Amino acid sequence: EVQLVESGGGLVQPGGSLRLSCAASGFTLSEYDIMWVRQAPGKGLEWVSVINKSTGIASYTASVAGRFTMSRDVAKNMIYLQMNRLKPEDTAVYYCSLVEDANSRGQGTQVTVSS
Repeated sequence: EVQLVESGGGLVQPGGSLRLSCAASGFTLSEYDIMWVRQAPGKGLEWVSVINKSTGIASYTASVAGRFTMSRDVAKNMIYLQMNRLKPEDTAVYYCSLVEDANSRGQGTQVTVSS
């Protein structure tokens, strides 16, 4: 059974950093492309980044490119999202999921950027 569990969220001031983690089980990271998505209050899901299952190369939506870095540890079956220079508009619940099945996402982790 595919399971994804996000962690690492919290309250941070604008300009600060957070590192989100996603623990994967029931599959290996070489089997599926994995993405981070987020949902801000009152809004729909927004795609943030994706990492290729074969190359490990990540891509980003324009609003986070240059500030966020997605990575993975295949041996540990972990996915990470390093978020730097955070802005209030980054406030959202962040989820990791399989690209091919957005419903595979976990319970999410809340990120709040506020002074």
